Amino acid sequence: MGRTGKTRGTGKTRGDGTARGRGGAGGGGGPEERYDAAPFVPRGADLAALRESVAGCRGCPLHRDATQAVFGRGDASARTVLLGEQPGDQEDLRGEPFVGPAGRVLDEALAEAGIDPGEAYVTNAVKHFKFERRAERGKRRIHKPPTLREMTACRPWLAAELELLDPEVIVALGATAGKALLGSAFRVTRERGRLLTWSAPGPGPGPGPGPESGGGDGEGRGGRDAGGGEAAGAAWEGPLVATIHPSAVLRAEDDREAVRAGLVADLRIAAGVLDG
Repeated sequence: MGRTGKTRGTGKTRGDGTARGRGGAGGGGGPEERYDAAPFVPRGADLAALRESVAGCRGCPLHRDATQAVFGRGDASARTVLLGEQPGDQEDLRGEPFVGPAGRVLDEALAEAGIDPGEAYVTNAVKHFKFERRAERGKRRIHKPPTLREMTACRPWLAAELELLDPEVIVALGATAGKALLGSAFRVTRERGRLLTWSAPGPGPGPGPGPESGGGDGEGRGGRDAGGGEAAGAAWEGPLVATIHPSAVLRAEDDREAVRAGLVADLRIAAGVLDG
């Protein structure tokens, strides 16, 4: 599982989010109104070329307000891919994922779980920072979760990363990352700490099976308990472990240590895949 070296799919399936701006998907306006990053992803590019190209992505309206696109960080030989939601305020300003307080929590939890943070590849399901401003917060930019449509639009970038990385295990950090891979029915409280198998969308006849049954989720994604065969048309298939986002540790108050311990325990499941 993993390290397949197969051809990646473009992941052009639409989500069910609401269109922003003047046009809907396939409608008028600029390219961002189509909610599809695929035209901006260069074929046959390495990670460096993808990182350079993402700066010009107009695959959805989020690029309009963000400082810059934030691509993944890590080596092409990384055995573990850590998938978060989207860049935060500091990541948007600095142009790198997981460089704020949540990134420090993640690095410490990885080390405790037995995964070298320097040997992991970190990226996000959505490459631009989505935020809002509230009068009571002054000029501070407040994180706003991306919609399913925005996640779907950005999926070709993740598909390109996975094609090059071909990791041995993927860790989905938080509900949004899980939904980006497994669909809107994903619940981190139900799936966390379990060894799943996820099939990346590919050029074949259909999506892989859903996490709980033999049918697809209708959104070009698939996942299931580890141990099954490969889905038809999958560009990549391998172990997936879901857990909380490290920012949940920072938000915890009375039970912060217990929340952190849960994160470490989930990450040890991923470490077990690498050791096995």
